[in-house]
Amino acid sequence: MAAIIARDPRLIIPVGTCEQHGPHLPMGCDTLIVEALADDLSAEMQILRAPTVEFGVNAHHERVIPGNATLRRKTLLRALNDLTDAWEAGGIREFIFLTAHGYEGHQEALSTVITKWARVRVVDILAIDLSDLTVSDMGPLHGDEVDTSLLLHLAPHLVRMDLAQDYMITPDALRRYRRQSLRIPAASAGSVGRPSVASAETGAAIYTRIWSRIRERVLLSPPPTD
Repeated sequence: MAAIIARDPRLIIPVGTCEQHGPHLPMGCDTLIVEALADDLSAEMQILRAPTVEFGVNAHHERVIPGNATLRRKTLLRALNDLTDAWEAGGIREFIFLTAHGYEGHQEALSTVITKWARVRVVDILAIDLSDLTVSDMGPLHGDEVDTSLLLHLAPHLVRMDLAQDYMITPDALRRYRRQSLRIPAASAGSVGRPSVASAETGAAIYTRIWSRIRERVLLSPPPTD
């Protein structure tokens, strides 16, 4: 491993969540997506990939969902600070956090990790423009067409399309959702948007775009030097 780090001192760290995304998707939806990307990018670019951090800071819900398990922002931050401190001591000079969860508290924990010298880069994979690839054209929402299509592509055996339920929200509610000020509505099945229009073909196109953008804009840049 020391020889690999000497050649390229970067480390990809996938950070998931244990959070429901509606009855049609598995609890670890975010985790499965970033794990697949981390595996593919690590193999393609010959960059080390850390074990997945499977718990994050979940979005707020209007009702309790059995199975949801969240960390506090400070808890996630402390855990990541401890891990990166140990890895930095071993020679890592850049940490690349991959996440498919845009919740403000979760993103804040990743972006405020403290290192001595190493660079920290947070890649929110769903911040990439995907509007031209989807039918609903609403952008990534919780358990919607984007999430569902990605899982149909990556792990179709874990998706129950017969249980997918659309839950449309008003333009004003959508704006509040974007600002992280809207809880997942209790009236919904747990997802927001139109998962019913998802397809494996859409998922493949979305996955390819995300993979190529991260590869081109993050990983093809020269690795840091001491």
